[in-house]
Amino acid sequence: MANVLIIDDDVQLCRAVALVVEHMGHAATCAFTLADGLKQVEDKYFETVILDIMLPDGNGLEAIARIKGSRAAPEVIILSGAGDPDGAELAIRNGAWNYITKPPTLNKIQLPVQRAIEYHAKKRNSSQSTVLKRCGILGESPALTRCLELVAQAAGTEANVLVSGETGTGKELFARAIHENSARASGPFVIVDCAALPDAIVESVLFGHEKGAFTGADRRTEGLILQAHGGTLFLDEIGELPLAVQKSFLRVLQNRTFRPVGGLTEVTSNFRLVAATNKNLDAEVERWTFRQDLLFRLRTLCLELPPLRARAADIPLLASHFVQEFCARAGCRSPKRLTGEFLEVLQQYGWPGNVRELANAMESAVAAAGREQQLQPRHLPLDIRVHQARSLLTDQVRSPQDKPPAALDSAALPRLKEYRKKAVEELERYYLQQLLARTDGDMKKACRISGMSRARIYALLKQHGLKTAALD
Repeated sequence: MANVLIIDDDVQLCRAVALVVEHMGHAATCAFTLADGLKQVEDKYFETVILDIMLPDGNGLEAIARIKGSRAAPEVIILSGAGDPDGAELAIRNGAWNYITKPPTLNKIQLPVQRAIEYHAKKRNSSQSTVLKRCGILGESPALTRCLELVAQAAGTEANVLVSGETGTGKELFARAIHENSARASGPFVIVDCAALPDAIVESVLFGHEKGAFTGADRRTEGLILQAHGGTLFLDEIGELPLAVQKSFLRVLQNRTFRPVGGLTEVTSNFRLVAATNKNLDAEVERWTFRQDLLFRLRTLCLELPPLRARAADIPLLASHFVQEFCARAGCRSPKRLTGEFLEVLQQYGWPGNVRELANAMESAVAAAGREQQLQPRHLPLDIRVHQARSLLTDQVRSPQDKPPAALDSAALPRLKEYRKKAVEELERYYLQQLLARTDGDMKKACRISGMSRARIYALLKQHGLKTAALD
């Protein structure tokens, strides 16, 4: 018997679904608000959660990650009357097991619930019996956990896998994890950077060539596809593979046979394919720069990696790991400590370069700190600090428009002159705080950025009660 939670503000519908679940031989619990449902998920163990989208205190789609990230990691079935295709896509992409539209009939509910319960039990038993080799993948966020579940699933098959994600999300690490956890772990893991393959010799690099096949071919060379025999072939940035080669490689995928350049006989290679891309290959197909039939072959299984901004909870762990690594490399006696302010900036930044950019930023911070034992925001690369300062200032400037002061809500409005004076003072004070943080104690730089004289800056700092010792 499994435990099923139904979260829906329609009391009658919620209880009707509960009766269906109980008739199936499982225990059902109802929650009529999102807050109550989330509390139930934290307090009890549920194998499956049936979740409405439009709830009085929140959007169910936004709560999927939190539900999936709870101790039980239940399967989520979305129940909604919206009939919104975009909502259905978002639900599935966020890890929902299924999407059912209202009104839910008996057949609509029973089969998805039973399948979700069975899958959850199988997944739990599998995770208890198998320890996944992470191959350097760090993090415990719900988004990353879902990816690791897919790694385990892919590792148990021989199917082709397409790993997609932004630059710097760790596509090679995940490809290697699939290989290391598969039955081919003892075989080779051959990496091919398709973006670095010269067009003139790409076929020779992949398929190999016979002696005399072309000018300069003074000996027979084994291609990378043959080198992957018995193991895994990882094609990184496969979206960069020349269109002319895509047709030849499609045949290799179908038959696992190919002919080296200048060769007369077919060669067989028993490899498993994992490909990666940071491009939208469907869009490339529409632009006729990528073959649709090859794309179908590639994505037998799909693994979409989340950007770092979607797994901000993992940033402290990742940052600490990189700091320890770079401190050890620099010969520091002990790893530098990360202050709360330092971590706060890291978690607020968007990280367009993802984990790779974070690693570079930590290396830069360790170098900038020198002998200091604590990492502060000022140790971060300048572009990150400038971005943070501009973001904070932009938010502050917009706040009077987005969130008017409380005085405007009172019965007696203040005089315009008084209101304007108070708003200007608040903005001035915030600007000065950002100026102090950005210039890091350099008065000449502060004058240049602000356009004010030294005397004017000191006068304003004194007026707003800000410390002036930082500037000399």
